Amino acid sequence: MSEVLLRCANLDKRFGGVLALAEVGFSIKRGEIYGLIGPNGAGKTTLFDVLTGIYASEGGGFRFAGEALAGLRPDEIAARGIARTFQNIRLFGNLSALDNVMIGRHVRTRAGVFGAILRTRATLAEEAAIEKRALELLGYVGIAARANDVARELPYGDQRRLEIARALATEPKLLALDEPAAGMNATETQELKKLLERLRADGITILLIEHDVKLVMGLCDRVLVLDYGRNIAEGPPREVQRDPRVIEAYLGGAAA
Repeated sequence: MSEVLLRCANLDKRFGGVLALAEVGFSIKRGEIYGLIGPNGAGKTTLFDVLTGIYASEGGGFRFAGEALAGLRPDEIAARGIARTFQNIRLFGNLSALDNVMIGRHVRTRAGVFGAILRTRATLAEEAAIEKRALELLGYVGIAARANDVARELPYGDQRRLEIARALATEPKLLALDEPAAGMNATETQELKKLLERLRADGITILLIEHDVKLVMGLCDRVLVLDYGRNIAEGPPREVQRDPRVIEAYLGGAAA
């Protein structure tokens, strides 16, 4: 895990008079599970939004696999290998689980508008390959039996897994997960932990926002803590957990 995959330097983002990110900088090594934690409103999801092209930063920048990506559209960033899930599940609720994953796969397809209209042999072959890969990914995350179920009717934990499968369909090098364990019970969280460990073993680097401290402590190689949009601590989970600045951010100055 010596090679740096993502490097961010001095990222700034404002919303009116509110400074959501202030000179945020960190790096993630290839093959690492990197945690991003902090109190509510610390800027964690805003950082994800900047890294995935939803917002443009107003200062600093970031490089992914050696390429500067700041200013690119979300689809362009996804095509370069960064995929994400959302804090609030954003599935196509009226479509099947299979269709949701197939939609994610289209960032890697070649058929254009004319191919789709004319239904050429190449287009049909590509669609068959997309469906095959989508079924494989549903099996990978453990919900193959739900392939034809409508997404909004899936149990909550399976919807979270479906979001991960859809993100994996883009063939990411970095998978950014925004609170994937939110709302899960203890059994579902443990199953999620096993899935993320398997993803890392299969070569995918993971950036994880998570409020479940036990999950973060048992899963992440390193952790970055944000508070009011600024870095306040970074390092191995157990060191960060004992940092007085982190304790103060979560519990207040008297507790620290």
